Amino acid sequence: MKNVLVFPGQGSQSVGMMDGFSSSHIQDVFNEASDIVGENLFELIIQENEKINQTIYTQPLMLVAGYATYQILKTKQPDFNIDYLAGHSLGELTAALVGNVFSFQDAVKIVHKRAQLMQDAVPPGKGAMAAILGLDDHLVEAICLAHQSKGVIEPVNYNSPGQIVIAGEKKLLEDILPEFKEKGAKRALMLPVSVPSHCSLMKEAEIQFADFLNHITFNDPMVPIIQNVTAKPVTQGEEIKLNLIAQLSSPVQWTASIRYLESCGIDSIIECGPGKVLTGLNKRIITSEGVKLLSINSDESFNEF
Repeated sequence: MKNVLVFPGQGSQSVGMMDGFSSSHIQDVFNEASDIVGENLFELIIQENEKINQTIYTQPLMLVAGYATYQILKTKQPDFNIDYLAGHSLGELTAALVGNVFSFQDAVKIVHKRAQLMQDAVPPGKGAMAAILGLDDHLVEAICLAHQSKGVIEPVNYNSPGQIVIAGEKKLLEDILPEFKEKGAKRALMLPVSVPSHCSLMKEAEIQFADFLNHITFNDPMVPIIQNVTAKPVTQGEEIKLNLIAQLSSPVQWTASIRYLESCGIDSIIECGPGKVLTGLNKRIITSEGVKLLSINSDESFNEF
């Protein structure tokens, strides 16, 4: 059996997202991260608040939630083997943590710094992201390219066939959005985020992130990690670091990553963390019969194993 663990990124967070688990260890993991971040992260997932959707807190929250879920998996399925790791955007850092590329303490510091840099890269209200549904990838790319003389507008998340997220300058995205519908998109809608992730507006953040990561020890992973930038397996710690840096201003090649894994003859892809976003995307990407797609987001999830 060839198994892949994948980890979600921003967008899968919600209050109560770890309520389906009974493990008392979860709070310990969140508390350890809270000491590093300087915010009570566990409190942010158990009671209604506005901070949970702020990038500066969302990124550490999702890293810790994914890692805690993985630890529960190890406890409940001690013989479960992992052949590949991957994560969507921020989730790639969780994958690297699970792959022993760096320590938990360093992972939290990295994701906290990443969130700070991304949040500060563009003035509030100047950047945005939008989802384009039901339009061919090449057509989305062509529309963006046709308007790039006016400012930054780029495809940034290749999530599944017919689902691309674009990012750039908010005013430009708002002005161009109707054109995607005119060209046949089923939906073209602005997303409720303030950070235009994975586009060239993140170049300055990328430079600062590189400087920060140069002070962190990166080990070779225990299994290959399929990284967003290349959609190919990486087995060297230094290369993982370079790809994590490049990821800030480069598109997330999720469709290509899952198609690569499918070509390797995998048997299962297991989403490890809150929600089922990646499992939904993977269902639209995978064409082979017999590939099991699971989401671990509660104790009951393990009944499907």
